[in-house]
Amino acid sequence: MLQVLYIFIPMLAAILVPFLYKSIKNIHTGWFVLAIPATLAIIYITYIAKVADGEVFHAELPWIPSLNISVVSYLDGLSLLFSLLITGIGSLVVLYSIFYLDKHKEKLHNFYVYLLLFMSAMLGVVQSDHLITLYFFWELTSISSFLLIGYWFTRDASRLGALKSMMITVGGGLMMLGGFILLYLMGGTYSIRELIVLAPDLVHHPLFTWSLVLLLLGAFTKSAQFPFYIWLPDAMEAPTPVSAYLHSATMVKAGIYLVARFTPIFAVSELWVWLVTGIGILTLFWGSFFAIKQTDLKGILAFSTVSQLGLIMSLLGASAVAYHTNGAIDSIKFAAFAAIFHLINHATFKGSLFMIAGIIDHETGTRDIRKLGGLMSIMPISFTVTAIGSLSMAGLPPFNGFLSKEMFLTAMLALQNFEFFGFDTWGVFFPIIAWIASIFTFIYSFYFVFQTFTGKYTPEKLPQKPHEAPIGMLISPMILATLVIAIFFIPNFVGDTFVKPAVQAIQPFLYDSPQDIDIHVAAWHGSLTPELLMTIGIVIVGFLMFVALPKWQGMYTRFPQAFTLNNAYDKLMLGLDVGLNRVSRLYMTGSMRHYLLYMFSSIAAIVIGSLFVKNAFTFSFQNTAPIRSYEIILVVVLVIGTAITILAKSRLTAIIGLGSVGYTVALFFVIFNAPDLALTQLVIETISVALFLLAFYHLPKLGKREERMRFQLNRAIVSIAVGVMVTLVALSAQSQKLIPTISKYYEETVYSKAGGGNIVNVILVDYRGFDTLFEITVLGIAGMAILAMIKLRMNRKEKTHENK
Repeated sequence: MLQVLYIFIPMLAAILVPFLYKSIKNIHTGWFVLAIPATLAIIYITYIAKVADGEVFHAELPWIPSLNISVVSYLDGLSLLFSLLITGIGSLVVLYSIFYLDKHKEKLHNFYVYLLLFMSAMLGVVQSDHLITLYFFWELTSISSFLLIGYWFTRDASRLGALKSMMITVGGGLMMLGGFILLYLMGGTYSIRELIVLAPDLVHHPLFTWSLVLLLLGAFTKSAQFPFYIWLPDAMEAPTPVSAYLHSATMVKAGIYLVARFTPIFAVSELWVWLVTGIGILTLFWGSFFAIKQTDLKGILAFSTVSQLGLIMSLLGASAVAYHTNGAIDSIKFAAFAAIFHLINHATFKGSLFMIAGIIDHETGTRDIRKLGGLMSIMPISFTVTAIGSLSMAGLPPFNGFLSKEMFLTAMLALQNFEFFGFDTWGVFFPIIAWIASIFTFIYSFYFVFQTFTGKYTPEKLPQKPHEAPIGMLISPMILATLVIAIFFIPNFVGDTFVKPAVQAIQPFLYDSPQDIDIHVAAWHGSLTPELLMTIGIVIVGFLMFVALPKWQGMYTRFPQAFTLNNAYDKLMLGLDVGLNRVSRLYMTGSMRHYLLYMFSSIAAIVIGSLFVKNAFTFSFQNTAPIRSYEIILVVVLVIGTAITILAKSRLTAIIGLGSVGYTVALFFVIFNAPDLALTQLVIETISVALFLLAFYHLPKLGKREERMRFQLNRAIVSIAVGVMVTLVALSAQSQKLIPTISKYYEETVYSKAGGGNIVNVILVDYRGFDTLFEITVLGIAGMAILAMIKLRMNRKEKTHENK
């Protein structure tokens, strides 16, 4: 149980943040918030040793037992790694934000509430073993990230970026939910672990491919894969701590996590292998190519993030090939290991680079790389951290990015040796695209660091005089930069402790425990391997192209803006806005008659159609009570009273006719042995008639001028359809039962479970207690509104009298 509660600790702590912000103004609110992720990180660290030995931890908290929905926390190598990234990087981001966000200028209570809400959502995503709760937390990440991206809501760009991110990721989440539902229909369980066990049987189900595609749509939208990446660059309008947290280590990795978690279920599919690997490698190339076009530091990092996410995704796709090789291609086993290893490396170097981009903006007043340059001597610590992160991103030693990049090239080279699914022919393109994309990665890495810190210093272009950031703001990126170097020298410690348990969770059918994974990471393998030769080529070609960058960078301006994906999104949203407004104006006429016409015709069509589809037109008058003469008289009185109410020429006559209808209904309840209902009806009817009579003086008089309305066929058809519908439903309900009536359950449990003897009262108070409560609430709100209107009218009369 306690393991589940860890997920909700940030969310519960968020409740206290506004009170701390308002009551303790002398201390930055971030210092209180910092304790939450730091404590959780320490808690999750205690699980590392046991999980590294192959142990898993499971805890469950019932949520909606009647629907078999629970919050299930499942900690294995994969979920623990992500939990450590969420809380560990989260701690550094909160520490960084304390110095980045001014406590006197920023609404810190909003920022930290959103951040803690997002943290809980991410922990829920990576630890959930239940499909429905996973989806709940998944969409919660979209909502909380929307709030974080739009934190500076007075800026148009922030609001538009937040809206775009939510529209794309929430839309993908809905597709993913469809995939989850199909998985449940196939396997009969919401548990991911149980579905993995059933995976060999699920592949033959006709819904398998649909589920696969829908799930990947959710993963691709969240992890900014092509063509859904367009939300990520616009999300850079968020404060830099948000970018460093969401877009380097957490939110964009959620899609990576989803693909990794469901690989054991879908890896047997050829479509999965091609989609994940193909979209990943395309995203890698696309992001790296267009990163060089950007002039905003965070824009460069945004496209580089797209590129790196594509790299990890392609590796996960390649790792699925291992399910089909049976060890025939030994080098392909590096794919899953490289994916997780690079995920860790990317979180370290990209987190530090985002923070440095924020520092440069904070200390110079701009992120425009065209205005920057020559800052190395002014900001030496920032330059050192940037150089470490950038060179690691470029895949150079002695930095951790070099190791995982080499393993990536190994996996891509191995794909062309796979003789199934067409990889023995088309597979040759994967190492080629990977090599070209790596060249552009090298270029934008050098572009980011050297264009900013070397070259000519132009203070006249800067909004403010630059200087080195305070040490508090530098601590977090310095820690991440230190990890970048440390991991290069202790890769196997990281591999044995964190990577192998995660790989075993991704490939449970291939490895029984993390110790079975015989992968040893080394910077030098004793010979010139093909991947090392590719790296040498990347460095040479990349350096030459970087030197010549001013001569060819202008080609990006020749790409027509009209043909970009961003423009297509904007056109689509504008078209939907205009089109839906036109549709709305067609039926939103302001006429109550039209609205009733729409509603009654829709209800009649749906109900009559359902009766027809269900073959419910079987009428039986067996076992029905005889109709007595006084009942016929009461029906006649009921009809006459209704007609008088509608056709009356005066208000008083209409009120009397309406009262006769209500009292006649009460008599029916008496005849049918329902005294409680009769009493309730009499009380309500008496009060209603009394209120009408009391308000009689204030009611508008009925018009004496007769208005002849011409006959309208459509209204006649709808009226007849509604009458036929009610009649058919009544007769069908009397004649047959599609499902057992609930009245028997009420009769059997009214005393034993509800502790009451009067079944009507028990239904209203207990079985339908919320319904009754909401009705009372509605009446209470209506009463307060009426009282406010009366007081407002009285105040106006008093003011008018005073003026006179």
